[in-house]
Order: sequence, then C-alpha cells, then structure tokens
Amino acid sequence: MLSYAEPVYTPSTGRPVLYGRLPRILVVDDEPANLFLMSEVLGNDGYGLVEADSGEHAWQILQSDIGGFDLMVLDRMMPGMSGLDLLERIKTTPRFTHLPVIMQTAASSPEQVLEGLRAGAFYYLTKPYDPASLVTIVRAVLSDMESRRALEGGIASRDRTLHLLSEGRFRFATLDEARDLATLLAGMCPEPARVVIGLGELLVNAVEHGNLGITYQEKKHLMAEGTWDDEVARRAALPRYGSRQATTSVAVGRDAIEFEIRDAGDGFDWENFMELSPDRAFDPNGRGIAIARMVSFDRVEFIGSGNAVRARVDLPRHAGAPATGGDAR
Repeated sequence: MLSYAEPVYTPSTGRPVLYGRLPRILVVDDEPANLFLMSEVLGNDGYGLVEADSGEHAWQILQSDIGGFDLMVLDRMMPGMSGLDLLERIKTTPRFTHLPVIMQTAASSPEQVLEGLRAGAFYYLTKPYDPASLVTIVRAVLSDMESRRALEGGIASRDRTLHLLSEGRFRFATLDEARDLATLLAGMCPEPARVVIGLGELLVNAVEHGNLGITYQEKKHLMAEGTWDDEVARRAALPRYGSRQATTSVAVGRDAIEFEIRDAGDGFDWENFMELSPDRAFDPNGRGIAIARMVSFDRVEFIGSGNAVRARVDLPRHAGAPATGGDAR
C-alpha cells in the first residue's frame, strides 16, 4: 500500500496535466482487492495515486498531505468512520470543501444516493463496476475541475473597470468564447469566483446543447467513448450548426445583476436538470445547471422551451449608501 508520505506518480499516458503536474487521487476502500483494482486501472491511466484502507486513515492523509489532492474516490460502506462520515467531515472543513468526491457504493437506491448527493458527493460508481466506468467518471470529474479552476484563474486577469458597465449584450459561438465571457462577466459580481462556475456552465450549455444540438444522452455516450471533443469540433464545422450564435445580456440594478442567455437551439427538458438527481448520479455529465442554481446564483429561471435562461445575483445592501442605477430586468 502506498504511504501518504511517499506518493507514487505513474508515467503519463496522454491524460491532461492539471496545474502543471499529474492529477493526484486519494482512493479509499477497506477491501484490498478494490484498492488493487483502482490502483491498476488508474495508475495505468497516468494518475498519481495514494491509498487509504479506512476513513480514519484517509482523514489522517488529508490532514498530513502537503501537495493536495485533485479527487477522492471514496467507498461508502466501511467499518468505523464510514464514507458518509468522512464526506461530512471533508465538506465542513474549509481546507477541503472544494475537493471533488466520487462515491463508490453498492447502496444505490434513490434514497441512499440522494443522501450522498446532499452530503456533497456529486459523482457515483455502483459496485461492482468495470474498469472503463471508473476511467470515464474519473476523467469527467477531473475535466470538470480543470475547467472550473481555469475559469476562476481567468478572473484575476480581467479589466476591473468592467464594474462601470450598467448593461451590455455579447454574442458568442464557441466553447472558448463562452468560457472567456464567463470570466469577464463574473468580474462584475461581488463574489466572482462563486459566479464564474455557474455562469460558465450556462454559457457552455448554450453552445453544446443549444447551438450544436448535442443531447444529454449523446454527451453521456461520447464521454464514455472518449470522443466528446471530436464531436464538438465536427458539429461546429457543419454549416447547419457552425453559423449559429448565442447571446448573453447583462443588466446591473440597485438590488441585483441579472444575466440572460439565449441560444439558437430548440430547447430541452430543463425541469429535470434543476436539481441533483439520483437517476443521473452515476453519469459523467448532467450536473451543471443544478450546480449553477445551488452554488452560483440566487435565482435561475429558464424561459419557454429552455433555449433562454435568466440568472440573478443579488447585490448586498449597504446601510446609508445611495441607490444607483435601475432595477435589474
């Protein structure tokens, strides 16, 4: 078993490097056979792994480790400190709050999954699972985290005079443009690092599922096959999709900043994506809208068929400060 003091890094096999180094994953399971399987599969896929055989051991590693982890794969059912017990401790400790967790479990009833979702495990694996499923979900989580860190990092480089803007309208067509807009516009808000996560999700959704017409199920299968990026590029090159543009408008009022995003697609069944759902907990995609609503905005409201969405950030009221501007629309 690997010691937390001596993490082993395996040679890269083409996986993207996060933050200038190989991604580090803490795998937690009380069954040696499961630890061996995860070490074999993930080690061969190019990740740096550290193992823990109990919740107590994992907590010791987290507290003692200096380098930090990019992901935890956590067994739910363990003697002593269970996976849920450890997850609760992680999510109530500021140092570890943003550590993403994949919960692996044989307890997969909707009620049990919902309990884990509410505790902060947004990704799931059902035991027993095949190696391909493990690799797919790990890649999806690390890709999500890489995108969010990039968005947060981009905020600092934006022009701080943007707070002088009272209203504006922007056009965008590509994923890069969507992410650039997210970092730009989040800088207008009191807590840009919080807003940029959800704003990025909504703007990217307008390109992927709106303009390019890629459905939830299609993205799920493409991610499992490792061909998601290829399909995005293929559709963007087609005349049917390549000419489409999305728009976002922003209005600053006395009480709130409101964003409205519109795409050129046919809409989608948005009602099913406003909450984290046990039915989708085991899929590599489908959390962005719920995370935007729960984490980033004070209100998210889809319009009509779902090809337009409004997101609101409430502004703090300062006693004695004069009101400026108009109401957010």
